[in-house]
Amino acid sequence: MKLTLHTFLTLDGVMQGPGGFEEDRSGGFDRGGWLVPHVDQDFGEIVDGWFAKAEATLLGRSTYAMMQAYWSQVTDPDNRVATVLNTFPKYVATSTPLEPEWGDSTVLSGDVIKQVQELKDKPGGELQVHGSCGLARSLHEAGLIDEYRLLTFPVVVGKGKRLFTDGATPSGLTVNETRVTSTGVSYATLTPAPFSTGTVNVEDGKETV
Repeated sequence: MKLTLHTFLTLDGVMQGPGGFEEDRSGGFDRGGWLVPHVDQDFGEIVDGWFAKAEATLLGRSTYAMMQAYWSQVTDPDNRVATVLNTFPKYVATSTPLEPEWGDSTVLSGDVIKQVQELKDKPGGELQVHGSCGLARSLHEAGLIDEYRLLTFPVVVGKGKRLFTDGATPSGLTVNETRVTSTGVSYATLTPAPFSTGTVNVEDGKETV
């Protein structure tokens, strides 16, 4: 299966609490809901396009609980996101006991990275990670993410959980698709590539790379 990561980011790299003030108050975060003013038709098309490719989802425990509370209430059969989240297989990574009660859910505990690799080795479509900051970081460190799908919003919140933090494993990224929505949200899909560096020099009065 192809492992894809989908997340919403502020311009300063924060992914915490995009959908509402009370969504994730951990660490005293009080700036949630920064995504909402920028939602438009373009945004909806992008997100619906993600879920049209999903065969299963992989979530961290906190994101799983948050999504369950909201999406289990959405029963519209024409809502693609709700259909995928409520009826398709879900895997939840957790280090504490959990009795999953949301549709077709399976708990991953212990060596989660090994279990995710085993899921990736199975035939099938996309195994999609949505949000799930801690899990996303671990998957990045393990080199298991096949494609990053990032929506970056024109807002700076100044604090909160970030996808890439100091000490993150260096990685190059190849940009495969870009788009800007009507509200200025930048969308990019990227695949991992070798990390490389270079030096800018001056020769005969001109810059060379």
